[in-house]
Amino acid sequence: MQKIKVTNFRFHTGGQGPAPGQDPRQWVAIVLAKWLILAASVMLAAYLIDSIEVSGFLSAVFAAAAIGVLNLFFRPVLLILTLPINVLSLGLFTFIINALMLKMASGLMGDAFSVVGFWSTVFGAIVISAINWVLNAVLADTQRPKGPGFRGGGGPGQSRPDADDSIDMRKKGDRWE
Repeated sequence: MQKIKVTNFRFHTGGQGPAPGQDPRQWVAIVLAKWLILAASVMLAAYLIDSIEVSGFLSAVFAAAAIGVLNLFFRPVLLILTLPINVLSLGLFTFIINALMLKMASGLMGDAFSVVGFWSTVFGAIVISAINWVLNAVLADTQRPKGPGFRGGGGPGQSRPDADDSIDMRKKGDRWE
């Protein structure tokens, strides 16, 4: 009988979906929580800036959905197209892109969510981004596993005891399984 040498490779998924072994309901709850956080930040921006108007919380929820969908499809393309300007401005042009996404969402929503004026759009994008960043950081901190033996992180080269985002492959003869 031939002895088989076993070599393990770990491929990290890096995707946004649920990790292997993670409950999909937990992933949906996290997405819903982030959606409500974005809706709350839209409401707070409307409260702080006079030129931003939201007719109610339900309108803020739909505005947050519109912003999320626009950020999903258009923001990466715009970031790549404006990369030279973004590099020259040390990343500050990203706020203009965020303002454009906010203005596009305002155009989609009609009277339920409206943003009037360039500077109010930019300041609204800054307020929404800042609030969203802080609240998502708090949410991410509550998701992070704690306890003895946890080495933190979850990035490359660091282990997480709560999830295994890898695929093990074994070499048998001249093929991988």
